[in-house]
Amino acid sequence: MEASHLGDDLTSIVVSHQQLETRIREIAADIDRDYADIDKPLLMIGVLKGAVMVMADLARAISIPLHMDWMAVSSYGHGTKSSGVVRILKDLDIDIKDRHVLIVEDILDSGLTLSWLIRNLASRGPASVNVMTMMRKPDAIKVQVDARYIGFDIPNEFVVGFGLDYAEQYRHLRDVAILAPHVYQH
Repeated sequence: MEASHLGDDLTSIVVSHQQLETRIREIAADIDRDYADIDKPLLMIGVLKGAVMVMADLARAISIPLHMDWMAVSSYGHGTKSSGVVRILKDLDIDIKDRHVLIVEDILDSGLTLSWLIRNLASRGPASVNVMTMMRKPDAIKVQVDARYIGFDIPNEFVVGFGLDYAEQYRHLRDVAILAPHVYQH
């Protein structure tokens, strides 16, 4: 879906689809280089639902052998801010012991959910755990999270598109855009 079809739901585009495509190719090249010598395929873990678009595009751009799995964790509900209380809604199907794991995220804002997820996965005995996030909000971070690969730093605004949603809407928007406050403030 194009941003122009959404009328006054959006205030501005933060990252265009073309910018997203270019940056994903750059990150994929870095991943190919960084994981070229591992003995098993890289295990990419996408965090549902937001990371679906990022994971699909990134996986297609990577040249090295890889496996994919998914986790669903929740700390938002239908709100616009992380509650910090994390629930696993869907756990991994693949055993990560002795595997090189790359968590693929749509956005790093407070860091609360992602820091919890890193600790949880690290406790399962992987060879390594690293993070790729498509967007990061430096001004919103409450807990330091070391993301090895970062797509874009963006303003501390509520954004939608490219997998990011508000109440399950706007995920299919090709760009990342700021959601107009009148949409989520009641």
